[in-house]
Amino acid sequence: MNALELTTVLEPRGPAAAIVLSDEQVAAFDAGRAFPVTVTIDGRTARLRLARMGGENLVGLSRAARADLGVEIGQDVTVVIALDEAPREVEVPAELAAILDGDAGLRSAWDALAFSHRREHARAVAEAKRPETRQRRVDAVVEALRRR
Repeated sequence: MNALELTTVLEPRGPAAAIVLSDEQVAAFDAGRAFPVTVTIDGRTARLRLARMGGENLVGLSRAARADLGVEIGQDVTVVIALDEAPREVEVPAELAAILDGDAGLRSAWDALAFSHRREHARAVAEAKRPETRQRRVDAVVEALRRR
């Protein structure tokens, strides 16, 4: 199966929301039990991941993912879930990219991070409003990479 369309309620799971899938729905993708997916709701798409947590098959939606999709916990939605086979790329802010490009060890540590960790580090730097905050966040990312 390439895509699954269903109408469901975005279930609360801690501070996040989740789309709950049955074992049969997951098996129809023939991609294992945990894999990257695209989730499309009302023409808006987010790149997420299906995972098995607490005995359930869940596509978790963080606050940021819900904002990107324009949805809230408890909302009834019609959703299209598709296997995401595209490479997972992160747009690295220029300040951070310059440091990574200048140090092969840091670049290697960055490339070894999971996509979600790279995305969150990049987002933290990119969303900083003040230059001092942005630099502080770049420094924190570099320090975390050096500790790896």
